[in-house]
Amino acid sequence: MGPICQAAYQNDLGQVWRWVREDSACINVRDGFNGDTPLICACRRGHLRIISFLLKRNADVNLKNRKERNCLHYAVKKKFTFFDYLLIILLMPVLLIGYFLMVSKTKQNEALVRTLLNAGVDVNATDCVSSWVWSF
Repeated sequence: MGPICQAAYQNDLGQVWRWVREDSACINVRDGFNGDTPLICACRRGHLRIISFLLKRNADVNLKNRKERNCLHYAVKKKFTFFDYLLIILLMPVLLIGYFLMVSKTKQNEALVRTLLNAGVDVNATDCVSSWVWSF
């Protein structure tokens, strides 16, 4: 995986900023493994700060990886992790903390999708098996 893609995947804004400052063309570079761009890497993990940073620097929202998926495929696919479910289940009886955690995570995902839609992502994109972006 390319260094900027790795930094985007790990939510390391400082490193992403450093790579973009050194070479602005790396904003749309593809990694050697999946063909993911830094934007796709950030969307896989739901890193909204990195996504916003990349979009402000004109990252292409419609570039696809080797599976023919764009960043929106991963944004709508982003669900709760096992750890999220565990916290929700354990904290639900305690003053509804689990419920608030669930609502917070859902709103974060909505913000992620809304950000990509505002950036002009192709909502009708299909992947290599013709799965429509909204079928995830």
